[in-house]
Amino acid sequence: MVPSTSFYQEPQAVSPFRPGALVIATLTNPREKFWGAILFLSAEGLSLRGVDVASFDDLASQIKNGDPFTSGVVFFPMHRLERMELDLPEGNILSLAQRFAEKTGQDPAPLLVNEFLGSARGHAGGEHAGGEKAR
Repeated sequence: MVPSTSFYQEPQAVSPFRPGALVIATLTNPREKFWGAILFLSAEGLSLRGVDVASFDDLASQIKNGDPFTSGVVFFPMHRLERMELDLPEGNILSLAQRFAEKTGQDPAPLLVNEFLGSARGHAGGEHAGGEKAR
């Protein structure tokens, strides 16, 4: 039997709630649920691009019909954030992102984040603003 070495290795800190992650945020005062992509998360609050869950089907229908993508960018102060969960499937129940892709034929993540995180991701991947690779 080979012993596990993971116990002895330094853990890698990876936050599932990083920019670009698709989440469902439950808010208080008033109680609302928003679905979208995290743009920024801090002690002050959550910046999210998405829609109220009640408007999700309307957004998917608009995209399916070829209408321009219209999704709000909102900031919720941390005192309003009751709960935030990753948009993941549960058993046979599809995630909202999967439902969006099924209805529209498009991946929602690029639609939600490209305008805001596209250049940040390229820079993190070793590209400079001019698109050249770092040497």
